[in-house]
Amino acid sequence: MSNRLLMGSGLLLGLLGVLLARAGNPANMGICVACFVRDIAGGLGLHRAVPVQYLRPEISGFILGSFLIALAGREFRVRGGSSPLARFFISFAVMLGALIFLGCPLRMLLRLSAGDLNALVGLFGFIAGIGAGVFFLKRGFSLGRASSQSTGNGLFVPAVALALILLVVIAPAFIFFSDSGPGSFRAPFIISLAAGLLAGVVVQRSRLCLSGGFRDLMLIGDPRLLSGSLAVLLGAFSLNLLFGYFNVGFAGQPVAHTAALWNFAGLAVVGLGATLLGGCPLRQTVMAGEGNTDAGLAFLGMLAGAAFAHNFGLVAGPAGVPPAAQIAAVLSALFLLGVGFAFSGSQVSIPILPSDSQRDVTSE
Repeated sequence: MSNRLLMGSGLLLGLLGVLLARAGNPANMGICVACFVRDIAGGLGLHRAVPVQYLRPEISGFILGSFLIALAGREFRVRGGSSPLARFFISFAVMLGALIFLGCPLRMLLRLSAGDLNALVGLFGFIAGIGAGVFFLKRGFSLGRASSQSTGNGLFVPAVALALILLVVIAPAFIFFSDSGPGSFRAPFIISLAAGLLAGVVVQRSRLCLSGGFRDLMLIGDPRLLSGSLAVLLGAFSLNLLFGYFNVGFAGQPVAHTAALWNFAGLAVVGLGATLLGGCPLRQTVMAGEGNTDAGLAFLGMLAGAAFAHNFGLVAGPAGVPPAAQIAAVLSALFLLGVGFAFSGSQVSIPILPSDSQRDVTSE
């Protein structure tokens, strides 16, 4: 990891986020791992929320870009088996939190770069959640050590990503495509896939992680990884100004609500869950492509969480956060706190070196 690579990776990601929105993706949602995984769940028929159904090529691009560059750089190493069930349900809770805020940490930065002050509230919650996660890390939290696995185990998630691309192209009758709502706003397929592949490559090489930056700063005083997040914000902000998308305020922001408490709580759940997992939703998706089967379980947990949330009305919307979603946020936070205490207890800090924190902290 180098500062130059991290900054370049973050800058590119921020630029792509705005350019994809300009090319047809929803406003302030050029890239959003949580929203796009939610759309994929809908496209597969795992939920029937008609406005959010589309097999977003960007997600497949993240995975396949990471897979290809890991192969080329001899970094495709299949490992896993570190508390798989715990990881699945932690990521399930992370998705519930993201759908209450209406976005993953990456979309939080994209929204903030366009002047959405609700995202600033979410940022405070995200930092608070990461702080809670760091508390558990200092108590000795660990999901266990991963072990090497056969190569075939690492090919499942890339194979799924490739299958999703084929399904978009073939468009069989059992695949759903939104005709209205956020799912109907999409950049051209080739542009979306190319952007996803490029993002997957650079994030795999730079080890960019949006939760890891704050975690490293709080845990070991290392600000390097955080520079990638700042670069995302800078890149997106510059294009939002150039294209006239910058609009400061709380009300009237695209695909957002103004319920401050739940914006805070939603991303607090995401921050805590991401810290326990060892990486934000973007980082988990990219690591799933480079052979980390624990991250693959996290990706599947997010997919299941998205389907569950929409099937049972546990999601927020521009009109606000329904009572069921508020209860889901509280229960998700309690669950993650319970996991934090259950998998820790020692007062000895986990030694996490700066060079390791972006790579295999999810497995150690």
